Amino acid sequence: MALKITDPFWQTLGLGTLAGMRSMSAPAITSHILSHHHSKRLEGSALNLIQSEKVALVLKVLAVSELVGDKLPSAPNRISPIALGGRCLSGALAGACIYKAAGGNAVTGGLIGGATAVASTFASFFIRKITVKRSHIIDPIVGAIEDALVAGGGVALVTTAV
Repeated sequence: MALKITDPFWQTLGLGTLAGMRSMSAPAITSHILSHHHSKRLEGSALNLIQSEKVALVLKVLAVSELVGDKLPSAPNRISPIALGGRCLSGALAGACIYKAAGGNAVTGGLIGGATAVASTFASFFIRKITVKRSHIIDPIVGAIEDALVAGGGVALVTTAV
């Protein structure tokens, strides 16, 4: 089936938002989409690897592992410099791939995805902290609710991308 990305700007915003919440979600979702709907526009570029079914599988395993690891007390804050940088790169990678696959500029997609991931990282961090404090629900439960939002957002992005 041919790839038809309906709106790369909004899809990149969505992927960037998910990257801020769960760093591996955006590359996993992007790779899932592109491994099932190859884009000739990515062929011959460094971004072509994301279209591999094996890469998609590895990214999905990493994304699920992140969901589990996030609940551990030893999980670092997502706003620490290293974690923030990883989320920014995750959103940038997803945005660059989506934009290039749609025939747009990969740099533009990367900038939009990365910037959105940074904004989402801070927003989701503080929303989660405030929710835990005000609701008195333990943090892992709030994290599981966040996981459900990421999963639902991912499904929505996959179904609207093609």
